[in-house]
Amino acid sequence: MAKNKPKSDKSDTDPPDAPPPGGAAGDGLTTGRYIIIFKDEAVDDPAAAKALLSDVAGIREVGVASDYAESAVAADDLADAEAMYFPTLGIAVVSGEPTALQAMSASTAEADSPILAIEPEYLAFARHALGASQLDYLRGYKSAVDHLIAQLTEGGDSAELAEVPAAGFVDTPQFTWGLQATRVTSSRFNGQGVKVAVLDTGLDLQHPDFQGRAVVSRSFIPGQAVQDGNGHGTHCIGTACGPRQPAGVRRYGVAFGASIFVGKVLSNQGSGSTAGIVAGIEWAVTSGCRVISMSLGADIDQKLQQYEVPIQRALNAGSLVVAAAGNNANRPANPGFVGAPANADAALAVAALDGQLQVARFSARSSSITGVGGRVNVAGPGVGVFSSLPVARGRHGSLNGTSMATPHVAGIAALWCQATGAIGAALANRLLQSARPLGQTADLGAGLVQAPQ
Repeated sequence: MAKNKPKSDKSDTDPPDAPPPGGAAGDGLTTGRYIIIFKDEAVDDPAAAKALLSDVAGIREVGVASDYAESAVAADDLADAEAMYFPTLGIAVVSGEPTALQAMSASTAEADSPILAIEPEYLAFARHALGASQLDYLRGYKSAVDHLIAQLTEGGDSAELAEVPAAGFVDTPQFTWGLQATRVTSSRFNGQGVKVAVLDTGLDLQHPDFQGRAVVSRSFIPGQAVQDGNGHGTHCIGTACGPRQPAGVRRYGVAFGASIFVGKVLSNQGSGSTAGIVAGIEWAVTSGCRVISMSLGADIDQKLQQYEVPIQRALNAGSLVVAAAGNNANRPANPGFVGAPANADAALAVAALDGQLQVARFSARSSSITGVGGRVNVAGPGVGVFSSLPVARGRHGSLNGTSMATPHVAGIAALWCQATGAIGAALANRLLQSARPLGQTADLGAGLVQAPQ
C-alpha cells in the first residue's frame, strides 16, 4: 500500500486505495499494461517511437493517435492494440511481455535514450462522495436559516436581511449557492467561443437542458457509447457548461455559452485507466480545448510521470487541466492528501467548500511531506451541489465531492479565457490571482475561485 497513507472513510461506492508506482497486475489498481513516456525531443517523431517499440520491445503493431480523425482513437483499438502512441503528449500505452519491457526499461539509463520513464498503467475513478457529506450541506443551510429567523424575530429591516449570505450561501429559486459564491451570477461572460472538455462518464445526450447546444463527443471506453449510464459526467458537465435558463429549476451551469466536448474516459461503473484518460487529453488538446476538466483520480500519494508529463505538455499547448484533489480526508482527524492526477505540478488541483466557505470534511489537503501527494491550488463549491443528472435519474439532483468543485473552476476558467484571451499557464494564473483568499492555504490553495465581472 502507499506510504504515509491516511485511513479514509469511503462509502461502499468509493474506489479502493492505490499503491505507489510498481504495483503488479491483479492488485486491483494496475491493469497489467505499461505507460511509456518519451522525452521532449522524441515526442514529434511517431516513426521513431514505432521503430523503438518494435526493435526493443518486439511489438509488431503500433497504432498512432494522429491517424484517427481529430486524434480520437477508437475505443476498441485502444483496448486491443499491442501499443498505441499519442504524439501530441509523447505517451505510449503498451501491452507487452514483461521481459521485453524490462529490456526497454534498462535502455532508459542510457544518455541518448528517447525514453523518460516506464510505469505500470493505473486505474482511475470518479471523485464524488455519494452520501458522505449531506450533513455538511445541511449544517450550512441551517445556519443561514437560523440567522434569517433571528433577524426577523428582532425586527430587522431589509438591509439587515441582506447580510444573510455572510452566515452561509444557500440555493435560491434563481441560482445555486455555488454560482452565487463564485460571482458567476453577476459575470458579463458566458464562455462564448471557448471549447471546454469534460473527461468523465459521458453525458446524457437526450437531456432537455442540452438540446440545441454545440456538443462534440467521443467514447474511449470499449463497448460503451458516450451516453452516460452513471450520472457523474452529466452532473459535472452541467456545472461547468449547463444552460442559462434550465426549464423548471434554478440555474446551475457556469459557462452556458461554451462549446462542450464530452470525452467518456470512465465507464458507466465509474472507472477507467490511464490509457483512456491520455486518449481523452490528446483528443481535447488536438481539438483546441482551452479547458480540460477531470473529476477523476486515485488515492496514490506519489506523482506519476504518466500524468505529470502529458498534463505539462497539454499546458504548454494552451490547454489547462483542472483536476479534483480527492475525497480521502475525514476531518478533523485526517486531512488526507492530493492524489493522482491532481498532484501533477501542471494540473490545477481543486478542493471542495461547503456553503459556509469551510473546507468540506472529505476534501484532501496539500501534503507537508516531501514527495508525498501534491498541493491544492484553488477551491470551488463541492457540498450539496445541484446540477443535471440523466433523465432516468430524475434530470437534476445534488452531489458532494471535489468532483463537484472541479467543474465550477473549469467553467470559470472558460469565462476568464473569454474575458482576457489567456490560455495555458496564463489562464491558470488568472484563476489563482483572482481567487477569494480564505486563509487556509494548505486546504484551499489561493482560495475560492471567482468569475470575471
